[in-house]
Amino acid sequence: MTRFFDKFSHGRLFLLAGLGLFVVAPTAIAGENPPPSGELKAAGESQTANDPLESINRFTSSFNFMVRGVVIDPLVDGYQAITPEPVQEAISNAVSNISEPLTIGSSLLQGDAENASTAAKRFIINTTIGLGGTQDPATEMGLEQRKEDLGQAFGSGGMAPGPHIVLPLIGPSNLRDAAGDVITAIVNPLPLAAKAASSGVSYSNNQEDIQSLSASALDPYVVERDSYEQNRRYEVNNGVVPLMDFPQFAEDEEEKKNTR
Repeated sequence: MTRFFDKFSHGRLFLLAGLGLFVVAPTAIAGENPPPSGELKAAGESQTANDPLESINRFTSSFNFMVRGVVIDPLVDGYQAITPEPVQEAISNAVSNISEPLTIGSSLLQGDAENASTAAKRFIINTTIGLGGTQDPATEMGLEQRKEDLGQAFGSGGMAPGPHIVLPLIGPSNLRDAAGDVITAIVNPLPLAAKAASSGVSYSNNQEDIQSLSASALDPYVVERDSYEQNRRYEVNNGVVPLMDFPQFAEDEEEKKNTR
């Protein structure tokens, strides 16, 4: 399932300098990097879609898919054709490095001083030794990146995601995450621009897989929506999969009584 999320689920369909849109998820293995609070904040959230605006969202999603096919995919193809792979990797590293300050602030809001410290060290090392962030020596030093944003910080604090929203060109989101992005843009638009650029670079790196998933889906909108919401729960919990409460059956209750 995480492989599927890796290819599709982040859902930020950013239009940035023609690099485009991407849905991507973390590759952390369940159980690593537990939430700072020690609790699974999203465990109580409904696993069913909260989508009262589905008719509007479907229209916007169709528009986004059309823009991706007509405008963004050709631009990405051109970018890949004329840009050497080492340059593409350097651009990806630089964009990722710019996102570290947002991770620092969002981690501190969650009381996660360890990840904030790691992000700060990564930013300093990659900006200096890493030639302005175009290289990633921090990872080679054992400082693994775990990105955080305000939407994740709000979710870690117990805020529900709210209704699902599909924004023109930006793509899948929800009320909580959209509010986090708006606040980020007001405080400092650079981290949000870096987030958009990162989505564009990620889409460029995984274009064929995303197109394949979209083409094979019976209902691309549902795949996009559910992947995004599930992935955000996954990210809020730092890769720890919430345990679901299963109903107690009569036989289970009787067996408990017999064992007492």
